[in-house]
Amino acid sequence: MIQHWAPVAIYMAMIFYGASMSTVPGPVGNWFSDTALHGGGYFFLALLTLRALARGRWSQVTFGAMLAAWCISVVHGAAVEWMQMYVPSRLAEWRDLGNDAIGAGLALGAAGAWGIMRSTSRAEPNS
Repeated sequence: MIQHWAPVAIYMAMIFYGASMSTVPGPVGNWFSDTALHGGGYFFLALLTLRALARGRWSQVTFGAMLAAWCISVVHGAAVEWMQMYVPSRLAEWRDLGNDAIGAGLALGAAGAWGIMRSTSRAEPNS
């Protein structure tokens, strides 16, 4: 169990650490838009969380696991935004939380599509 949840916890801690900084480090802030940082960050958080919930097995990826991964990701995003209300020169924004939710949703949609393609390709007989 720890091998599945440790990456999630570490990644969540990294997001909190980055969000707790008074200023975004120069290269990160200059290379990527705020929307891309939020969407991309929560895209990967949702995938890591889905992997943990499914215990690393595609057979355990269900709609319920995907919904739980999305909810965990969005709650984490809300906690980060709440925390940022108390960080000097940072703002808590609904738009950022929306980008987190969209990024997580895109990841889980991609995982669901991959699962469908994977099961369809296994069901087709070899020609």
